Amino acid sequence: MATDTTTAATGHVSPIELEEVGKCVDSHGGAVGMPQLCTDWMSNQVFWLLVTLVVIFVVLSRIALPRIAGILAERSGAITNDLAAAEDLKAKAVEAEEAYNKALADARAEAQNIVAAAKADIQSDLNKAIAKADAEIAARSAEGEKVIAGIRAGALESIKQVAKDTTKEVVAAMGGKADAKTVTAAVSARMKG
Repeated sequence: MATDTTTAATGHVSPIELEEVGKCVDSHGGAVGMPQLCTDWMSNQVFWLLVTLVVIFVVLSRIALPRIAGILAERSGAITNDLAAAEDLKAKAVEAEEAYNKALADARAEAQNIVAAAKADIQSDLNKAIAKADAEIAARSAEGEKVIAGIRAGALESIKQVAKDTTKEVVAAMGGKADAKTVTAAVSARMKG
């Protein structure tokens, strides 16, 4: 006990105590070399290493690993749910695209029907307008032909009159006498052909 009190009072360790401690401590009480590699302390270090590993294992297996497993399971479930939702949305998108394409095809067909009906109406109106124009042209043509016939008849009469007058003047210039009946008969015979 006396050595304990002297060590505590002076702060120095006697050489006898150092020999009792072992070869891992020098004369000043410090470790010689690396304390982890001292064979005298190896069994103590292995014991505490095993105790620490067991504690870490227990803490990890009882607390941390279940939480990590729960988080991984939750993430896996979320990923599975997200993939299922994505598949549902993809199916809905495909259905929407098909509905859009069908609506577009229906709209195009309806537009073609409207265009065809409009063309038919326009063609009908055009046919009516053409028929009306043809009737007006025919009426004006008939009027024109009547006017032309009247002009021809008037021209023919004028030609007959000029021919009669010219014939009388030619016969009178030649020294003959022609009566109106003879001149009219000669001009009419010549005009017929």
